[in-house]
Amino acid sequence: MQEFFEWFTHMENTKPFALVLYFVTFVGILVYLFLGRERSERIESHKNIPLDDD
Repeated sequence: MQEFFEWFTHMENTKPFALVLYFVTFVGILVYLFLGRERSERIESHKNIPLDDD
């Protein structure tokens, strides 16, 4: 188990791992936002808020 933690102490191993982790998180957020139909419709309805005059 200690060898696993020593693997993270080397920067050449940590940077690609962090890149993959951030990319997967970003894609997960996009899927969460745009995959649900009602969530997608709500987001689309918000796009014209700055243009609405009362």
